[in-house]
Amino acid sequence: MKSIVALLLSATALLTGPSVSAQKVTASPSADYTLLVTELQNGLKSPWGMVFLPDKRLLVTQKTGQLLIVSADGKRIQASLGNLPAVANLGQGGLLDVALDPGFATNGLVYWSYAEPGTGKEKGLSGTAVACGRLQGDALQAIQVIYRQTPKVKGSGHFGSRLVFARDKTLFITLGERQKFTPAQDMAQSLGKVVRINRDGSLPKDNPKWLHSKALPEIYSLGHRNPQGAALHPLTGELWISEHGPQGGDEINRVLPGRNYGWPLASYGCHYGEPVGEDCRLGGGGHAPKFVEPLSIWVPTSVAPSNFIFYSGQAFPKWQGQVLMGTLAGTALWRLQFSGTREVKRERLLSELGERIRDVEQGPDGRVYLLTDSGKLLRISPSPDRP
Repeated sequence: MKSIVALLLSATALLTGPSVSAQKVTASPSADYTLLVTELQNGLKSPWGMVFLPDKRLLVTQKTGQLLIVSADGKRIQASLGNLPAVANLGQGGLLDVALDPGFATNGLVYWSYAEPGTGKEKGLSGTAVACGRLQGDALQAIQVIYRQTPKVKGSGHFGSRLVFARDKTLFITLGERQKFTPAQDMAQSLGKVVRINRDGSLPKDNPKWLHSKALPEIYSLGHRNPQGAALHPLTGELWISEHGPQGGDEINRVLPGRNYGWPLASYGCHYGEPVGEDCRLGGGGHAPKFVEPLSIWVPTSVAPSNFIFYSGQAFPKWQGQVLMGTLAGTALWRLQFSGTREVKRERLLSELGERIRDVEQGPDGRVYLLTDSGKLLRISPSPDRP
């Protein structure tokens, strides 16, 4: 059965010029809903992450180094927060994810990840870092850097960089391997890892105890390539992440403490420059028994997964508990249904928009909000004509 996506382009004249007339495009044939896509902004500059404030306004990062406050209706940029540490805006680096402290209502703390440029002996190098500051009015106060990926290296790719607070209020940080491959298996480096720290940057006492004598104590799991999506499972509270593969081999993984996810020794993808096929899959493709098998993969072509959510709102009741994941090269929103940890259904949505979807968030109203690399903030609603 076919459904229709109504693309309602209503960008604000203040920031993006006059509105564009509405138009209709064809949606994915098996969608549960007719999807109304409202364009709230189209003048953002390389947006990367967003989070809703308690008053329904949005904090939005721009890779070029700005942290914006966007009005609750999504149509106006109210402020650009200053005093942020310098960012290395190169390649995939820049100002990246943003998250609110679990106690934000009382402490006002905002956390963000970014590519930090090196200084002194590290000039010309960069690495993922995490900072926090107190939001007071339209300014950030008492800013401090609480975590730095080590070591800083040359290059402009694979910063990872999603931030997720666990139920115990510790902070997960996803870290790419900076296109260096082997450091993902090196316990003395934090490249290609998921790390877990306390909100003040100190280390949780119950982090995994590694046998490697030089293992960094913040490491929670290893063997990751470039995890740019992360969310807590709504039932188990476990961390799930999405990872970019090379040619094919994109993954969704359930991250367990002390586990190895295989990169670069195992992947269902192939190295760039090699003919795509099963023969070139790293380690033969299969991860087990030495490494953890992914829950979902994309082969033979990569879709380049970005961030995702487990949907829990009332606007789309048929989607509750399901994964909604943005993709970059795949220019679509993927809907995935799991039975426990087994994927049972997937659907590609909104491909007609042709947008690289960078971030996916659920709004206070239960609707779905998307950031695109083209600079748009989109709101996805169910059509009243087909509830």
